[in-house]
Formats: sequence, structure tokens, C-alpha cells
Amino acid sequence: MNRPGIGLAACMTVLAALWTTAGRAQDAAEKEIEKYRAMISDPMSNPGYLAVDRGEALWREKRGAKGVSLEGCDLGLGAGKLDGAFAKLPRYFKDADRVMDLEQRLLWCMQNLQELDTKDVVARRFSGPGRQSDMEDLVAFIANKSNGMKIDIPLSHPKEQEAAAVGEEMFYRRGGVNDFSCATCHAEDGKRIRLQGLPNFAKPGQAPRETMASWPTYRVSQGALRTMQHRLWDCYRQQRWPIPEYGSDGITALTVFLQKQAAGGEINVPSIKR
Repeated sequence: MNRPGIGLAACMTVLAALWTTAGRAQDAAEKEIEKYRAMISDPMSNPGYLAVDRGEALWREKRGAKGVSLEGCDLGLGAGKLDGAFAKLPRYFKDADRVMDLEQRLLWCMQNLQELDTKDVVARRFSGPGRQSDMEDLVAFIANKSNGMKIDIPLSHPKEQEAAAVGEEMFYRRGGVNDFSCATCHAEDGKRIRLQGLPNFAKPGQAPRETMASWPTYRVSQGALRTMQHRLWDCYRQQRWPIPEYGSDGITALTVFLQKQAAGGEINVPSIKR
């Protein structure tokens, strides 16, 4: 007499055992990856610090029609003040009447302070083989000045509050050919893509704090320093959404929401990731 129920139960038991074994293997592999990251996290070993050095030179370089440096750029704490500025971005800027992230603000300063034609800067917004990015280097330098400080973006201005609300809506908005949203991957605990753990941004806590406080980062797999603008651009690309415009208000709004969830995270950049 056939007993199909017993066969099914046995198969489910085997699959559960295989799943558990695979999960343990993934955990072990991720621990080894963390050991590797720790080994090369020292500034003398992390290639991301080369971008920090290049960014410092760019910050002081006189460019544009006015022949001035970016040292007069106000990132929220006063002209030329960098210590802690990144920890409070994005934020509202009265002179531009907009909420801006760091990359938006740098473009604004280049255009308005230096009178620099930023067409080439935007074209090289993300580095590639034989092509360095001014933006990646500047972000690395400026963000590094907030190391050891806590993420603490201001949310008192109505436009800052609006940006946080828009960013939250974008986080949950499904679309594209795959009907994905940010929340598809980042609204539950314990999710993975292959060996990569996926932080849960749906609730404030350790996961968003650790994640947001580690950008910009040096991506070993890409051999380049990457900013949050690149991370979000690449997320939308992988979701098969239309690729967002660089420095768009939408990406800034999403960053405001993510930084809100990450409040209190201690910044340590440039970090290093796979």
C-alpha cells in the first residue's frame, strides 16, 4: 500500500536539514568575510583612504570662473566647517531653499561659489576604469571628518519633514517590471541575497545605524569608493526601475528617511565592503 504522506514528510525533513546546513555555511562564510574586512580596515590597508587624500586636495583646489576653492562652501555648520557636517546631512539650506544631501550641496557650491561648469563632474559622478570621480573623492574626505560622531539629521524644518515623509513613501512604493520596492529586500529581519545580509530599514535600530554609518565605502568587488548616491542608483537599477537622475530630490528624500531610521549610528568611513 502506497503511503505518499510519509514520502512527502521525509522530503520536507531532508529539505529542512539542507536549509539549516546551508544557513550555517552562510553564517560561517560571512564571519570569515568580516575577519577579512577587519584585517584591511586600517587606513594603511583600506584603499578608500586614497580617495580621502584626493578629496582633500580637491577641496582646496581653486577652480571655476571665480578661481576659488570649495573652502568657502557651507555644508550646514558654516562656511568651510567640515567636522560633524556629514553627520547632519541631508538638511535644509536656506540659500538654496531645498533639502540637500552632500553631493547635491557640493554641486550647488561648485556652480554658485566657484562658477564651475559641472557637466564633466556629473559625467564622472561614479568612477570607472581609468576614470576617477571628483564627487566620490570629495565625499570620502568630508564624510571622514565626521568619524566617531552620531548620525543626527535635523527634522525641524517643514521641508525636512516633507522629505522624510516622501522618502518613506518611496521606500515602500512598488514599481518597475519586477514590481519591487526598497521594502521588498529591506523590511524584514534575516533576509539575504546569497551571502549578503540585507539590513531591515523598516524600523529604527542597530541594522540601519550600522549600515548608514558605514557609507561611503570602498567596494572590493568594484575596486572603487562608492557613495550613498551610487548605492541607491544601483538598487534602483537592480530592481529594474528607471534609473534615477543624479542629485535628484527624490534620492535625497529617500536618504533622509534612511538617515532618520539610522539616528544615533556612529560614523566610521570610509568602510570596506564586498
